[in-house]
Amino acid sequence: MQMGSRPYPSPALSFHARYRCTLAVIIGALAIVSVAWAQGGVGTLLERARDAEKINDYATATRVYEQALVLSPGNLEVLKRFGVLEQTELKFDSSISHLQQVLARESQYSEVNFFLGMSYFGKGESQLAIQSFELELENAKPHPRCRYYLALALQSTGRLQDAISQLNQTIANNPNDADALYELARMHKNASLQAIERLKTIDPDSFQLHALMGEVYAEEKRYLEAIREYRSALDKRPNAQGIHFSIGVAYWAQRQPADAQKELSLALKENPGDAMTNLYLGDIAVQEQRFQEALTYLLVAQKAHLEVPQMHVLLGNCYQALHDLENAKAELLAAIHADPGAAPPHYLLAQVYRELSNPEASARELNEYQSLLKSDADKAFESRNNSYRDSK
Repeated sequence: MQMGSRPYPSPALSFHARYRCTLAVIIGALAIVSVAWAQGGVGTLLERARDAEKINDYATATRVYEQALVLSPGNLEVLKRFGVLEQTELKFDSSISHLQQVLARESQYSEVNFFLGMSYFGKGESQLAIQSFELELENAKPHPRCRYYLALALQSTGRLQDAISQLNQTIANNPNDADALYELARMHKNASLQAIERLKTIDPDSFQLHALMGEVYAEEKRYLEAIREYRSALDKRPNAQGIHFSIGVAYWAQRQPADAQKELSLALKENPGDAMTNLYLGDIAVQEQRFQEALTYLLVAQKAHLEVPQMHVLLGNCYQALHDLENAKAELLAAIHADPGAAPPHYLLAQVYRELSNPEASARELNEYQSLLKSDADKAFESRNNSYRDSK
């Protein structure tokens, strides 16, 4: 060999190098094909498992998930769905085991913390459930029911205010969430009952307890008992504001206008600009056909931007009686806009149109009034029938 010349490669070395390279390519290709085949097979098995779950054939779904794990050991989606299936079957320990395997490799895998929390909650391990739900909420898109179940778990550990806070946020995200609204109402009621019991322990004859029990009885439409409690509260604290208003409303609900007006007039002295006090006094005055006095009260309520359809009806009634027909029409149209299903405004508006020499409009409103009355009667009849059937 001459100095500086390049040696030729050994034919044997060249062959072995090419062989190893080719073999590596083949092995790599086979691995890719194997992975692709496994993934395709897993996808098919997941579909089969889903179909079995749809018909509640959990035994078949279990076998399919086990096959999928043999084909693709440690597959996160298979482990997740297997864990959810086991949760459905109340096999909480097995469910927790599979879901934890997912989180060990990917701590924020989609919705797994939520389902893990549900399995802990199913076992009665509320503190672990809370931790899992809180981890789920760290995801950009947590499971939509996470806050709801976090609230239930928090309540089960005695953290009532935290639970209420979670439900409030749930309802803010979805105002029509009936389950969350029910639980929120129930929790508030429980909180109220707890507060009542604590007040009884502190002082069973306290102003606070009598006032609170008055509200409870009024809410239950037990007005005589509510009035008795409110008066006991006034005995304890004669200058307490708001109690005369509550007594007045209780009398108004019992159709005792004289007693109601007496108490509401005392409430008006406490707060002359209160919209609701003026509205109730206006209603009583309209019923007694003291229309000018009623108008004075109702205009105060209107100035406070009180959005109550009945206020427009009362104003329309006053204006009609005082022969201010254009204002009467405007108020009654506003009442109909606020509550299209209410019949009385149409009847009053029919009278106003007749006085305005508009017989066509008067007839139209009268027909609408009669139609709504019939609809209300049909609904009442159907409701009675349903109640009867339910009692059978």
